[in-house]
Amino acid sequence: MRGVFSVTIMLLMTLTIAVEAIKTKDKGKDMKVESDCSDWLYGRCVPNNGDCGVGVREATCNELTRKHKCKVPCNWKKDFGADCKYKFGRWGECEAGTRSRTGVLRKALFKADCQETIKVTKPCNPKIPKPKGGEKKAKKGKEN
Repeated sequence: MRGVFSVTIMLLMTLTIAVEAIKTKDKGKDMKVESDCSDWLYGRCVPNNGDCGVGVREATCNELTRKHKCKVPCNWKKDFGADCKYKFGRWGECEAGTRSRTGVLRKALFKADCQETIKVTKPCNPKIPKPKGGEKKAKKGKEN
């Protein structure tokens, strides 16, 4: 009985290995077909709902078209897109209620059409930050 059980286990293992080898061979063929195309063109990331969040990006090459999952951050500046990465300098001084800074293109993802330099602005913060913990320590000292 042990002999029959051992032979059955060996046959199952051999069958499993054969099936995995066939799957790997088929995946290799698919990968080879896709790797022949080296000039993929990627579209913009289009969110599924609203103007930010998880979405889909379409890629085309010759007659092949694929869809890739992507994500547009919700706090991202829409002016220059999520596919253009910039290195920004420090914020300038407050002038007429706004501050500005300049960014230089660092990386264009998915062959995106990006501006070399951009300028962004934001409103100045009129509030002066209070020192952290200073007020609480002073109250504790008075109570004791």
